[in-house]
Amino acid sequence: MFKFDPNGSYVMPAHFGPRPLSPKASGWYHDVTTMVISYLTDREQLERYLPEPFEVGEEALVSVFYARNRQVDWLAGHGYNMIAVNASAVFNGENDKLTGQYTLVMWENLTDPILTGRELQGIPKIYADIPDHTVLHGEWRSSASHFGHKIVDIAITDLRAPTEEEMEAGQRAQAESTPMAWRYLPGVGGFGQTTSEPTAYPSENEFRSVLVGEGSIEWHQLTWEQNPTQFHLVNALAELPILEHRAALVTEGSTNLIIPDNLPRGLS
Repeated sequence: MFKFDPNGSYVMPAHFGPRPLSPKASGWYHDVTTMVISYLTDREQLERYLPEPFEVGEEALVSVFYARNRQVDWLAGHGYNMIAVNASAVFNGENDKLTGQYTLVMWENLTDPILTGRELQGIPKIYADIPDHTVLHGEWRSSASHFGHKIVDIAITDLRAPTEEEMEAGQRAQAESTPMAWRYLPGVGGFGQTTSEPTAYPSENEFRSVLVGEGSIEWHQLTWEQNPTQFHLVNALAELPILEHRAALVTEGSTNLIIPDNLPRGLS
């Protein structure tokens, strides 16, 4: 009869044993291309979606982040695409005081990272169709959709090399920013809760190239009939006003999601 090892690392279905780990696996994503578009929004509207003890950061900034991930070690070299929406946030817990980005939602087009990210790191991941980005006449474009209906379109144009001041500011922001989320697992049947806790999931990036440009974003209002499981959150994001666009980025490089001395953890 199957028995759980209290020291094992399991994901469902757990009765086949702990997660298999290969010596070839690591947290490195060796080929990552990103598009990042940030904008200032209304503070009071944004704070509706940050649970206590999170607070909106110094500025009410929303960042929409597209990534084409390739050569992923833990996926045996396979890859996937994602679009995440983050809010600048401060965590004021009893023991932890952190500044960084709170993940409002993260769409991915592959089940494996969705499940591990939800169960192990507490990242609010859900599915969407996310094709590879396109580049035409210097314009970079990406999008996400579900059930055949568009969720969001993003584009970046007028790309140029960043100034030295922009590079230094970006490096400081990255060094001082912690990715955070909320791990919520409902009780059986969907009511009550088994786990409800804030989390941090640090990462590190190495960039081969960085370009700065002008970004644009279009959220699509949806109905229950068009997207019955996600329309409410898409519409909530669409209703956040874009008060001011900030510099948009296109980057190429690598990302590591497993930092031995700074692993994902619950916050308090």
